[in-house]
Amino acid sequence: MKAVVWHGIGDIRLEDAPDPKIEDTHDAIVRVTSSAICGTDLHFVRGTMPGLREGLILGHEGVGVVEEVGGGVRNLRPGDRVVIPSTVACGVCSYCRAGYHAQCDNANPGGRRAGTVFFGGPEAAGGLDGLQAEYARVPYAHVGPVPLPDTVTDAQAILLSDIYPTAWFGAKLAEIRTGDTVAILGAGPVGQAAIACARLQGAGRIIVVDGVHDRLELARDQHAEVVDFNAEDPVEAILEMTGGIGVDRVIDAVGVDAERPARGPAAEALAEKAEEFDRERDEIAPEQHPDGDTWVPGNAPSLASRWAVQMVAKAGTIGIIGVYPPQVEQYPFGEAFMKNLTLKMGNCHHRHYIPQLVSMVAGGTLDPTPLITRWEGMRDVMEAYRTFDRREEGWTKVVLGESDDRGSGGTSTGAATTAGGRR
Repeated sequence: MKAVVWHGIGDIRLEDAPDPKIEDTHDAIVRVTSSAICGTDLHFVRGTMPGLREGLILGHEGVGVVEEVGGGVRNLRPGDRVVIPSTVACGVCSYCRAGYHAQCDNANPGGRRAGTVFFGGPEAAGGLDGLQAEYARVPYAHVGPVPLPDTVTDAQAILLSDIYPTAWFGAKLAEIRTGDTVAILGAGPVGQAAIACARLQGAGRIIVVDGVHDRLELARDQHAEVVDFNAEDPVEAILEMTGGIGVDRVIDAVGVDAERPARGPAAEALAEKAEEFDRERDEIAPEQHPDGDTWVPGNAPSLASRWAVQMVAKAGTIGIIGVYPPQVEQYPFGEAFMKNLTLKMGNCHHRHYIPQLVSMVAGGTLDPTPLITRWEGMRDVMEAYRTFDRREEGWTKVVLGESDDRGSGGTSTGAATTAGGRR
């Protein structure tokens, strides 16, 4: 089968890979009809998340059709169409039963203390082959894959594999209440999804901070207020917009690959911290293999966390869903402490949220499809990776599939819809 295979930092390839086989009674083999490229995949190529084995198949977002099941899978059969949660969970342990699927006791070969397992990730995260392939082995298939009704298209479902559950989780972590003013740092795929999720959870105002013009326009299409950190200092802008108080809640959807402003007042204010940011980057990504302007690690790893603490009101809450791998050791704890902030963070418990989101999409409460700005075939995946990595215009969310199954929905506006995406 064809698959996207990691060979090293700065080196991924589309190549032939062995077809997966049933290895455990609770396995399923799924024919992947749609996958996607995520910002987390870029961490592996940029060097900001180490520990992958050479030959690993990348990708943790997938929709497909069940081809084969092990004897212990009693709820699925060949022909069922499913969305695959990005993280893997056993469904038996106390964490899974409490809804903390990302902290499953049994999924990680490293043992109970090892933490989250996800497809296409480092050895420390299970080392499972991922979903950017024609077929995939899905462990614990009696728990993970969520069946899809015919009314939910591949385009809708692929965004429920990781992006929307993560955004929903981020809004939950931020403890959004009715009428809250919420800042979302990052207008990439998760940040865009967080606009709809924050609104559905009661946000009164939503302010999105980013430095990429077309991503800010996509956020504005969803009727979020936008702040371009290359044009103004985002902390000062938000304080002015909120009467000097700051926002009630922040969702950090950026993480370790944050970029410092290239120009404007924020760039000037941060100029003296350039060496500090460079040291952070080199500590986090000691091995880097850029190819021109591709596969370049973010040049300000702690910037999103600093801005989040500065722009939130006293006694506010920050929900962190942007990825910070274990080697990240910088955080403005002192300032957060002095403001009585609540910090909540972590990997999304995908399987906990996906059934509800599938129902919301099937019932018309949520249509995520405008978030898809590119639909590419697997033959074009390498160029899609490079273009997405460079944050080029029109490449906010890239879905991989041989047929463009976006259906007819997605252009309406409303409080419960990701609206206005351009195709």
